[in-house]
Amino acid sequence: MDGEQLREVLHARGHENVSGEHASTFEVTTDDYLTPAGDCILGVEADRAPADFDPAFVAACRDAEATITARFEAAGHVETLTGRGDPELSFESDRSAVGRTSDYVDDRTILVGAEFAAEGFDRELVAALADGAELTVTLSVE
Repeated sequence: MDGEQLREVLHARGHENVSGEHASTFEVTTDDYLTPAGDCILGVEADRAPADFDPAFVAACRDAEATITARFEAAGHVETLTGRGDPELSFESDRSAVGRTSDYVDDRTILVGAEFAAEGFDRELVAALADGAELTVTLSVE
């Protein structure tokens, strides 16, 4: 791929129930609500879901050697983490994008083997999201 990165960008917003406490996943959803039980969810009302991603991006992520980087930006705070691709990734969910520290894959999974999950996110970023800040998530694969 000549070192060229493929990217997908999602725009979402925080919600008063964002807690960022989940130990093994993080999630951005197109849903417009969030219950306190959704402790992995960092953003709601996402403008896109995995099913909307470009086929070239999806194909690149289906390589077990791929490095997938997720950059979260809200209210001047930035958190970046990396995970890896997996041949089983389908990107078929039209609702949620989930990153996982484990190797578990379902239709919502966008990366596995994440460095950390929601509980590892910068607390100032999480607080900004709990205040309803706009969130930009940039996914890149190489």
